[in-house]
Amino acid sequence: MATQGASLRKILVVDDSQTVRRSAEMFLRQEGHEVLLAEDGFEALARIHDFGPDLVFCDILMPRLDGYQTCAIIKQNARFSSTPVVMLSSKDGVFDKARGRMVGAQHYLTKPFTKEELLLAIRQFAAEPRGG
Repeated sequence: MATQGASLRKILVVDDSQTVRRSAEMFLRQEGHEVLLAEDGFEALARIHDFGPDLVFCDILMPRLDGYQTCAIIKQNARFSSTPVVMLSSKDGVFDKARGRMVGAQHYLTKPFTKEELLLAIRQFAAEPRGG
């Protein structure tokens, strides 16, 4: 079974904006990736165990549980501590990027992002797909 370029990955997209979730889903599915959506950190944490993503895209500003808290909880779980998290934000501040790194995020994309930016982040940071 040959794939062109990067191997297909399981990607979790966490964002409270339906527009952002659907855009990311469309971009990623066009490339053949398996995509799961969550609209906030609590939903992401509830779904991550069954899905076992190879990479998580996580918005920072969300109600109930923000992206920093969500990332920190993911990274504290032994099963997901090595799962890359890429923060998504409409803000492009140095403080936001530094705070993302402090909670374990691998990278930071500023919204609006392009399809190319999402795919590059997957190629750079996504874990090799796990079997079974």
